[in-house]
Amino acid sequence: MEPDSLPTELILTHPRQSLGKIQLDWKPQPGNYLDFEGKTYAVLERRHRYQLKSGRYRLNNIALYVQSAQRPAEKSLVAGRWVVGDATCRYNAHSEIIRCAVKPDGPCECCHFYESIN
Repeated sequence: MEPDSLPTELILTHPRQSLGKIQLDWKPQPGNYLDFEGKTYAVLERRHRYQLKSGRYRLNNIALYVQSAQRPAEKSLVAGRWVVGDATCRYNAHSEIIRCAVKPDGPCECCHFYESIN
């Protein structure tokens, strides 16, 4: 095992089932996307699992709770993080997972609900 990689279990949220275990050399955050066995998944939650060894707790593995998703074509950079959709719209959720309350599936282009924040 490489020093920066941890065993990571992918768990599908609905229906709840384990998709398998993989080694990752990065630590996906909720809102990130990852590809596994030809499918794309959105990370919803990350849980760390620790093990007590020699009187110290050490990170043993990570569980990622995911759902099947498509990578969004529209993204905006807001305060150093990527959000889905056009962040200049008043209705944008400023989230990595959901675009907005009015038209969550998008696209933002030509949306008749668009209102500029400015």
